[in-house]
Amino acid sequence: MMDKEATSDSPAASRYARQMRYAPIGTTGQQALGERSAVVVGVGALGSVIAQHLVRSGIGRIRLIDRDIVEFSNLHRQVLFTEDDARRMMPKAEAAAIRLRAANAAPFIEPIATELNAYHAEQLLADADIIVDGTDNFTARYLINEVSVKHQIPWIYGGAVGGSGMCTSIIPGETPCFRCLFPAPPAAGTVDTCETAGVISPIIDIIGSLQAAEAMKLLTGNKAAMNRGLIQFDVWRSQWMNIQTTQSKRADCPVCARRQFEWLDSDTAAHEAAAALCGRRTVQITPPRPLQIPLTQLADRLSHAVQLELTPFLLRLTLVDRDYTLIVFPDGRALVQGTDDLSVAKQIYNDLIGT
Repeated sequence: MMDKEATSDSPAASRYARQMRYAPIGTTGQQALGERSAVVVGVGALGSVIAQHLVRSGIGRIRLIDRDIVEFSNLHRQVLFTEDDARRMMPKAEAAAIRLRAANAAPFIEPIATELNAYHAEQLLADADIIVDGTDNFTARYLINEVSVKHQIPWIYGGAVGGSGMCTSIIPGETPCFRCLFPAPPAAGTVDTCETAGVISPIIDIIGSLQAAEAMKLLTGNKAAMNRGLIQFDVWRSQWMNIQTTQSKRADCPVCARRQFEWLDSDTAAHEAAAALCGRRTVQITPPRPLQIPLTQLADRLSHAVQLELTPFLLRLTLVDRDYTLIVFPDGRALVQGTDDLSVAKQIYNDLIGT
């Protein structure tokens, strides 16, 4: 949080002087921003842009949630990461926090290297003033939406693929919720992804910046200025539109009308989950509850059987004779690289980690 009020002779006033001169923010808005909190879910492409804007702007507290590690294929569009991060297999949340603290030491930055799931979604999101979406999957977005509606927390949806993207502000009680706009997840293989259609970095900057601006409006006391439509932007064709969504609010919406939180209440939270990550020949294994795996002890136990690399954040196990790599996190999550077969990935996990 800001150490002092943003008066004309304070360090904050000097740092944020140009921002405070923007009339809708001013001294009052800057002070409010320094007292507020945000959660950014997904700190890859969009999340990097969003988090950088919020931290540099002077937010008081920000939580960064991401399940993944930095890879070289990320670097053309994920602005907070470096080649060294990729070589070191840094968790994105941790690597982002390092860069953001170097940019502004004042905000409290909390990196959490985990996947958002039904077990802990409320714990991780419900204390925020706003939630900003940097994810790439509908499961996370439906969870965010249900926490948003249940706890009356605004959130900003965003997505980008190819040269186009979209975003909208979801304000419980005032706008349609995400389930109103997207009643069901798209069927597998029916929509483009960054893996299948590619993505160019300019659209990431545009959509992430629009999301950050919406968050700043709320956090500086300018809620009335927030966009109530769905912005669609195609940077390649130089086209954009703002689609009004007021009429999209559904009287029968299971979430915002009936308050049925089926994604949060799903019994899948009680079972081990396995999901193939699109286009990467990688399966993520998530235990039903976060574990506490002593990675050093695990490395000692398996050192005779596999090639391994231990970092402060993860353990990488390479099964040379089977062309698989297992990346294990302290909370029990694992990435099984070299397959997109869920049963094969689960077997490898169980063989090495145990059930």
